[in-house]
Amino acid sequence: MKNTRVARRYAASLMAAAEAGKTMDRTAKDLAAVAGVLRSSRDLRLMVASPVVPAPKKSAVFRAVFGGMVAKETLSFLDFLLAKKREQHLAGIIEEFDALRDEKLGIVNVDVTSAVEFTPSQQEDLTNELERYTRKKVRVRIAVDRAIKGGLVVRIGDTVLDASIRRQLEVLRERFLTGGPLSN
Repeated sequence: MKNTRVARRYAASLMAAAEAGKTMDRTAKDLAAVAGVLRSSRDLRLMVASPVVPAPKKSAVFRAVFGGMVAKETLSFLDFLLAKKREQHLAGIIEEFDALRDEKLGIVNVDVTSAVEFTPSQQEDLTNELERYTRKKVRVRIAVDRAIKGGLVVRIGDTVLDASIRRQLEVLRERFLTGGPLSN
């Protein structure tokens, strides 16, 4: 059950508190640790999602698991979620917090799909070009998909820049079928 409106509201509140306390980086690290533990422990995910397990029991488990791992402010936030019965939104809240933090820091996530692996030099050149294009700091995530034949597909938010050979062949095919001009 994913409710981004609830997650965004709680993440924004946590962000405001972290900014006021000048603990944004620490809070982000804490939330990353919490997310890692949640991803790795099926039992913990099931306990968090269970409406049968009472909040005090969940709080005790959170304190036992995360007590030595995260700051007291983060533990207080987890207790607050339990008190409000919003713990099932924890994963979404963490995602939204990361997105808000990236926005505050001027970082944009860019997904690049290529037909071949990039060398480190090519990755650096691509990152520099994408930073120039977006006028922001970019976090590039590269995936290899041989089906695109060649070139690359870049996704920046809702914008898709498709410079793949597969797309160019599709356009050429459409032009053949419709009798349109073969060149621009």
